[in-house]
Amino acid sequence: MKTILVTGANGQLGQCFQKQTQNFSNFKFFFCSSGELDITSKDALEQFFQKHQIDFCINTAAYTNVEQAENEEEKAFSVNAEGTKNIAEICKKHGAVLFHFSTDYVFNGQSQKPYKEIDEVDPINVYGASKLKGEEEIQSTMEQYFILRTSWLYSEFGHNFFRTILRKVEEKAELNITTSQIGTPTNANDLAKFVLKMISSESQDFGLYHFSNEGQATWYDFAAEILNYSGKMDQVQLNKTGFFKTLAERPEYSVLSKEKFTEQFGPIDNWKESLFNLINEG
Repeated sequence: MKTILVTGANGQLGQCFQKQTQNFSNFKFFFCSSGELDITSKDALEQFFQKHQIDFCINTAAYTNVEQAENEEEKAFSVNAEGTKNIAEICKKHGAVLFHFSTDYVFNGQSQKPYKEIDEVDPINVYGASKLKGEEEIQSTMEQYFILRTSWLYSEFGHNFFRTILRKVEEKAELNITTSQIGTPTNANDLAKFVLKMISSESQDFGLYHFSNEGQATWYDFAAEILNYSGKMDQVQLNKTGFFKTLAERPEYSVLSKEKFTEQFGPIDNWKESLFNLINEG
């Protein structure tokens, strides 16, 4: 039985992995919140790996507040770069395969076509820079890793755009949603499922991959489909805006090319299909 450690288990993606355990009963899971296992403490990681025979580490622990990172650069880099370096070093020492998640925000958003893994990186905010540094730490430390860059994650868990829109409807708030950014909403449950399938297949095709749902959208498009599929469009006033003031600069275009991933691991659902499935679960 393979043993899997999931760090940051109380976050959005960590909870999606917890949800999937019923479908992967052949694995032994350790789910550790950031409070239970701090990735910025190399000693804590070493003690945990010594105590438990870890075959795979799924690192969902991250500093993810894009806005706040602009004022907390040291903290963002501590978790996303130094913490990631710690995990890479411990995984290498104990022979564990590492799954790590990065972001479309490593790109500057000036492209006119979906970004490939080989395209030049140029983050334009602190969060993106800290995640890129984490990628580099892994790549310079070990070989048995999968880095999955993803985008616009949402699910029924945690703090995300999907849940915010539904909450705003309940509050009867007016929604002014930007059309100035183009990317791909990604159901975090899809990402969790694919990772566990990759572990099941015992893939040795290590490296850097892009993973998001297929298709593209603006934040306005995403909001409109959330309201459409949940039957709440007539309960709220939804407005387009070309401007949305943020502290952190964001890439105008950050669609990821999934060609490399799908050739290796199979097709990914379109974002609209995946959103519809989530809203209609159960």
